[in-house]
Amino acid sequence: MHDMPVSTLVIHNIVVAGRRTSVRLEPTMWEALREIARQRKLSVSSLVTEIDRRRSASSLTAAIRVYIVNFYRAAAAATSPTWADAPPPVWAPSAPV
Repeated sequence: MHDMPVSTLVIHNIVVAGRRTSVRLEPTMWEALREIARQRKLSVSSLVTEIDRRRSASSLTAAIRVYIVNFYRAAAAATSPTWADAPPPVWAPSAPV
């Protein structure tokens, strides 16, 4: 008999646009969602309602994951230097003298 792998997804019931629904995400995604909600001074339900209203992804879970990735990409872009400000990569050939 084969052991079935245990899912790493965690199910939470939340209210989205006034209706209760279940969402399955990895623990790290739940932590990120709570952190984003805290930073934006929203409840998780309010944030997910906003994500649900604006989603183009096929599922709410996919839309939440895309939102989280985009949130952190925007944060990383805002705090990292632009390509013009960055030093040349180590592998770049040196200029002829």
